[in-house]
Amino acid sequence: MTTTEQPSVSVRPTLTSLRRARELFLLGRQLPDDVPEEVVAAWKRARFFGVRHDTRDPVPDPAPPAVRPEGSALLAAARPVLERIAPALGAEQAALLLTDERLRVLWATGGGRDDLCRFDLSEQTVGVNSAARALSTRRRAEVHGPEHFLDLWQDVSAVSVPVLAPDTGRALGTVTVASTLCAECGPHPGAALAEAAADAVEAELLARSQGAERVLLDAYLAAVRGAGRHGRDGEAGRERGGRGRPEAGRAVVALDGRSRLVSEAAGRLLSPEGLEALERGAVAAVGGAAFAAVPLPSSVPSPAATSSYYVPLPEGSKCRATLTPVTHLGSVIGVVAVLEPVGRTAAGVDERGGVAADGHSGGGGGVDVGVAGRSVAWRYAVDRATELARSSSEPLLLVGERGTGKASLARELAGELAGEPLLTVDAAEGEVHAALDAWAGGRAVLVRHAERLTQRDVAALNSLLEAPPVAPLLVTYTPGPPPGPCLQRLLDSLAARSVTLPALRERREDIKDLLDSLTPRPAPGEPPLTWSLDALRALEQHPWPGNVTELVHLVRALTEQRRATGPVRRAELPDPVREGPAARQLSPMERAERAAILDALHRHGGNKARTAVALGIARATLYRKLRGYRG
Repeated sequence: MTTTEQPSVSVRPTLTSLRRARELFLLGRQLPDDVPEEVVAAWKRARFFGVRHDTRDPVPDPAPPAVRPEGSALLAAARPVLERIAPALGAEQAALLLTDERLRVLWATGGGRDDLCRFDLSEQTVGVNSAARALSTRRRAEVHGPEHFLDLWQDVSAVSVPVLAPDTGRALGTVTVASTLCAECGPHPGAALAEAAADAVEAELLARSQGAERVLLDAYLAAVRGAGRHGRDGEAGRERGGRGRPEAGRAVVALDGRSRLVSEAAGRLLSPEGLEALERGAVAAVGGAAFAAVPLPSSVPSPAATSSYYVPLPEGSKCRATLTPVTHLGSVIGVVAVLEPVGRTAAGVDERGGVAADGHSGGGGGVDVGVAGRSVAWRYAVDRATELARSSSEPLLLVGERGTGKASLARELAGELAGEPLLTVDAAEGEVHAALDAWAGGRAVLVRHAERLTQRDVAALNSLLEAPPVAPLLVTYTPGPPPGPCLQRLLDSLAARSVTLPALRERREDIKDLLDSLTPRPAPGEPPLTWSLDALRALEQHPWPGNVTELVHLVRALTEQRRATGPVRRAELPDPVREGPAARQLSPMERAERAAILDALHRHGGNKARTAVALGIARATLYRKLRGYRG
């Protein structure tokens, strides 16, 4: 019954001395020095857990079934193995038991004693036993007679061997052989049988897992194709050892507690917290446990081996999940979750991951750059801002370099929360005081460029923050020179509810999504604007000092001025983007010289001979300088 490697026979006290030591322990008296420390520690744990040594009711009332129902992958793999081995127990009073990782008895046979096949073998319930020791030490363990805490197990010897997952090495449960008391504490005669049974169960688990992976993959692919959509929305990433190949379909996640398959559409909808919730659901389903979820609608079936059911995701999630368990050889081996968007998605990203920008300029005439992107850095910032905006009516500060999308995100958040047009004011253009009066009167307000607030406006805003109105207030701030004391006080007041948006160079993987979202729809009969791989590579390598705003202007210029057909080529990009960033840090003089050379190259169509003449330098000098800028 549960775990700890046994000391060698030469140092183990006799059964008689152990029995006497146990009696002294129960009486609260001094113990002899020869009692092993692990035995005394186990008795103390049982007393701490409140286990009664003299209990005569080993099975709770009402008694749960000794053999667990179908749904456990361990039981499904172990049952045929144990049924083949059970006859080897012979005619002696021995029992063969299987427990799971929570020490619940899944299967038992032989012994003729109910107390050996009780439902729960955890130390919190019955005290020390070989199964508990084997599970905690991950090694074979034996417990004999007086080492047990319970009176009714004083004539029992047991040996347990942990069953380990073949791929991860995680302890899944134990195999135990229990018998009448062995002479002088062992070794237990059933040790070899327990070892052989555990090895056979692990081999069966390995054989089943290889087939189960294929079954789960097939179920995932079927769910992805279930909506009948085709295109790039089905890119799947297998996060176990690498990324999968693109598949067409809808938002689907498949999980088995060890690996996951996530379609591209699901990646757009699902937050990291939502994915963790699905992981917990998969582990519960594979382990045969029901979800500890909020009550489901009456029309939704309860979790079962083959039925689908809703799983609640964290508050603020953009979708809901319908889970369907996947079975293989009679047991649940994973789940497939189909995600559906709920209402308007947070922070302006629609179901396809596009930009939900309002298309007009903010109060200062800036470009509304939208909030597209699926990178970890961007998703974290957007989800964090959404969480803060929804959790309280207190002001929210959005920090970031110019052009990172602070105003666009603020408009999306305010529109979702206030449900009315947002009054936008730019501190660089004045009139902030009137906007603050409107905020005090209950109007949602966005204050852009807080770094340019006048001292009068900063003082007015600091005063209002002492007892802020309930209407939404969003403030954007672009770091620069050290702020004055009054502005610093304002920033300190808002710091607890601030989110820093990453620069575009910190989320280069979002450039493709941004291009898809920012490219206008073509006129009827005209092809859409597309991008060659070489051009995309150049765009991803560019440092984007102007961030997304700079990308917006580039797309707009190409859309309005381009005369060529086909995908945009690298040669059509502006010089700084086409040439790529310098391979080394340039001095201010070198940066100015490089900019002049690139401008001259552009004016002369890339002809280096004419460029050198125009600049008044030798062609060899021009080549040398260009090589120098590349490192």
